[in-house]
Amino acid sequence: MKTSALFSSSPIITIPFALAAFAMTICAAQAGEFFIHDGDRVVFLGDSITEQRLYTSYIEAYALSRHPTWKLVFRNAGWGGDTAWLRQRSHTNETQLFAADDATLLAMVKKAVDSGLDRDVLPLKPTVVTVDFGMNDHEYQAFRPDILRAYISSQTEIARVFASNGIKAVFLTPQPIEDKRPDPDQDVRNISLKAFSEALGSMAAREKASFVDQFEPYMQAMLRSHESTIGGGNAVHPGLPGHTIMAWAILKSLGATPLVSSVSIGRQPLRVETSAACRVNNLTEESDAVSFDRLDDALPMPIDPKADSALAIAPIISDLDVYNLRIADLPKGSYTISIDGEVAATVSADDLAQGLNLANSGGPITKQSRDLLAMVVRKNDLYFNRWRSVQLFSAPEWLSKGSDLETRRTAELARLDREIDGLEAKIDALRKPRLRHFLIAPAPKDAE
Repeated sequence: MKTSALFSSSPIITIPFALAAFAMTICAAQAGEFFIHDGDRVVFLGDSITEQRLYTSYIEAYALSRHPTWKLVFRNAGWGGDTAWLRQRSHTNETQLFAADDATLLAMVKKAVDSGLDRDVLPLKPTVVTVDFGMNDHEYQAFRPDILRAYISSQTEIARVFASNGIKAVFLTPQPIEDKRPDPDQDVRNISLKAFSEALGSMAAREKASFVDQFEPYMQAMLRSHESTIGGGNAVHPGLPGHTIMAWAILKSLGATPLVSSVSIGRQPLRVETSAACRVNNLTEESDAVSFDRLDDALPMPIDPKADSALAIAPIISDLDVYNLRIADLPKGSYTISIDGEVAATVSADDLAQGLNLANSGGPITKQSRDLLAMVVRKNDLYFNRWRSVQLFSAPEWLSKGSDLETRRTAELARLDREIDGLEAKIDALRKPRLRHFLIAPAPKDAE
């Protein structure tokens, strides 16, 4: 199987061909259709890995950049240390939970889950919720069927609450634990997490809910890598590269597609041969230099530059972020690709003839998408502070009794909501593609 030039990697980042087979381990939940739609309100529910606000911000940035005219809202409801029975929100006695008979277990789960969702999720009026539990649930030990029983009962209740409220739920497996060992698949904790993941898939099928297996793609990335770790964080909490791999696995499973836009230009005669998801005007040529104006329908998905190591581990760019440029029949030699007067890449005529993916290659388009990601992260940090530090702040009785605490809380929530609204307006403006001027010209000798 040969990869076409249209889906080649960027001139700066190359992706080994062997990763193409790895990508086939991820199947789209809805072939040809992205799970998120125009008008959706998306909530990310989970534990500390969700609370990190990394993979969730990357998923949000993909949806916002790929669909710049859609009206979308994203909120993060992750809580460090949480479980499927919403331990951090409901404080269930887990010794009793794991030992309970069936009727008692169901009653305990229903009370815990319903109260937690009623407070932290349902008031956000979501149309889509992703659910990522399992890391804390399995207790970081060898497989225990009593804990799995509580985990699946709790996930089932979550599925039913969302279904009864007309909310589309997506159940995510946890990613594996990434200790420094050559055989992470033999770690008893990962064997337990895999069993939890398989049981979660069966539960989702029974409840007719969507399911994403990110455990196996992440594990395969760990096994393929010659590094002792790939995630960039600690054993449980991935850093930016690991969260980028998580977002890739989740987005692929949710039907995300690679094409941002594509242009192919021929020179004999000078013409636009093909274009997709963009418009090209003012195509001219002078002294082997080709220039044109390009207005795209979307921006490339931003990749945090601190997560670039993930691009050598998984085919993230070719799977999710194809911003293609092809120019045929240029004389041999090196060429600079300038966008709005800024050099984005220096490449060969042969590279241009095959087609280049410029999604992550630098220049003002990449900067715009990265600015978008930075703004998304800022908005999500602000919402987290609003939710946890203001909305859920509980003052001791001696301070709150007879005080104006609730009046001040209401005023502060209103102030933060205005600030969040302002950031979301800036995000909406920033995710709109801009008309860009491209110049492809012979490179100066010192740039070759």
